[in-house]
Amino acid sequence: MPVFKYRGYNEAGAEVSGAIDAENLREAIVKIKERGIFPGKVSEEAAYRRGVLSRRSLTSLLPEVTRRLSTLLSSGVPLIDALNALSSEQKGVWRNILVDIKERVSGGASLSRAMQSYPDVFPDFYTGMVSAGESSGELSSVLNTLSDFLETQMNTRGKIRTALIYPVFMVIVSAIVLSFLFIFVVPKITRIFEDSAQGLPAITILLIYISNAFRRYWWLMALLLIAFAGIYRLIRERRKDLIDRILLKDPTGIMMTLYMLRFTTTMSLLLHGGVPMLNALRLTSKATGNLIMERRIMSAYELVSQGARLSSSLEGFPPTVLQVISTGERSGRLPEVLSRLALSYEREFDRRLQKAIGLLEPSLILVMGFIVGFIVLAVLLPIFELNQLIR
Repeated sequence: MPVFKYRGYNEAGAEVSGAIDAENLREAIVKIKERGIFPGKVSEEAAYRRGVLSRRSLTSLLPEVTRRLSTLLSSGVPLIDALNALSSEQKGVWRNILVDIKERVSGGASLSRAMQSYPDVFPDFYTGMVSAGESSGELSSVLNTLSDFLETQMNTRGKIRTALIYPVFMVIVSAIVLSFLFIFVVPKITRIFEDSAQGLPAITILLIYISNAFRRYWWLMALLLIAFAGIYRLIRERRKDLIDRILLKDPTGIMMTLYMLRFTTTMSLLLHGGVPMLNALRLTSKATGNLIMERRIMSAYELVSQGARLSSSLEGFPPTVLQVISTGERSGRLPEVLSRLALSYEREFDRRLQKAIGLLEPSLILVMGFIVGFIVLAVLLPIFELNQLIR
């Protein structure tokens, strides 16, 4: 539903401004007048764009917004007043979203139902937890738990990005430097040898071929790179299962550890929050980030709905996870054991990630050293041979 910003005057003649939720401009004006405000200017403001950049910028603030809403509710502030206060201190898109949610709640909708209007901002597991918190009367506690969970997720993504900054930077700089060498520097050096009647070493001939290919067909290489990126994106959109199946076979084990971390953390969160097992499985399947894992969890969902135990329904999961789940089912403490397992996977993920980056960095340096050594050797060998002929 659109959000309309207005500026006008109240019954006392004081200037006021705000935002209101309405189907159209006419309805917005009627609602504003019902509040005892004479509207001077009313304009529609877009709720938010559904682009990737916009979605990332919104979700980056979600932990903070969730924490503040939890603080307000735990302090005894009514929900509508809390949403009003929270929207007042936000700007731009987030303000519009919170105003819209407040209007929906004021109209009789539950908070979880109002949040479901923004699936790109509030994930399914989020609204599921909020719904469970509303049913149990522990909404502020659930929101506090959600904020902790969201911050943990952001920290995990931040670790991955931070770990990849240096290797990606090295790859980009290396590509730029090598392209410059092969296109501008090497041709000037090898031109001396091309005019020589002396036979050139095979390594020098190879260097000349590579340099000529870079000079003449650099545009083709750029097109191939763009085409590869386009094909990858197309496969990612239409056959995501192919890529996700390959990621599951990652020899370093990092990706499987990451998926297990997401699974155990989300399941523990939902079960602690009072979400029923079947709903928890359905919501967790979408939180893993892997289509194959999602299908396996949904397959377990079907079996559990028929009376099977969770530990015997999960296919393709590590034996450790299945054993822990089995123990938790027998003891009736499944949320607690999943929480401890999540902490274990978090430490394992950090260790594997650091180990992989520790191996990647020297590997990149070694590759660069090999290429530079190849260029130097290809240039120096003919010079040494010329010196021997002169003597």
